[in-house]
Amino acid sequence: MFTGIIEEIGSIARVESSASSMRLIIHATKVLEDVKTGDSIAVNGVCLTVTSFTHDHFIVDVMPETFYATTLKNISRGSSINLERAMSANGRFGGHFVSGHIDGVGSINKILPKENAVYYEVKVPGECKHLFIVKGSVAIDGTSLTIFKVEDDLITVSLIPQTRKDTVLGTKHSGDSVNIECDMMAKYFYSFMNNNTGKGNQSNNITYSMLAKYGFMD
Repeated sequence: MFTGIIEEIGSIARVESSASSMRLIIHATKVLEDVKTGDSIAVNGVCLTVTSFTHDHFIVDVMPETFYATTLKNISRGSSINLERAMSANGRFGGHFVSGHIDGVGSINKILPKENAVYYEVKVPGECKHLFIVKGSVAIDGTSLTIFKVEDDLITVSLIPQTRKDTVLGTKHSGDSVNIECDMMAKYFYSFMNNNTGKGNQSNNITYSMLAKYGFMD
């Protein structure tokens, strides 16, 4: 489990790739302070397992499912990447619940400076566009952000200067691909409300009207 608060920007030291999988050797500093083999580190929002490490590098494997479902297949030696260690039980929780399981690949549609902020309009995968709401959360390349506009398959988020400086989003341009993870609570809620529980058409006895009646929905 992660928070979406990026700890450092690392870089790809080497890529060992095959047709549909890859091994990444990643240069880092902060995330290696207490690293152990088997630890989880989010790489551009993708939860990967540390297989070995040195004082300034760690190695992860990218299996075919992850290769095809994320932007990691597009990275190369020298690429900058967002890095975050799995959250600790005694740490502060500053972002939102992020699993590191990417829901799809989106693309930056437009970047618009606005006073001390920069608006990013992002085209999200059509199959999950129903999971985004205004003032809801989204993880873009692993960065926890708040949505302030939703229009069909476009969402808009606002980045302060610090976020642009501390994440790879500050180096992105219109047309660039990004990893998208929808809000975990939205996914569970949608699945529950639509009976996608693996129990056929069994009713859950909760309806939108009932939630509205008791003040859970506007």
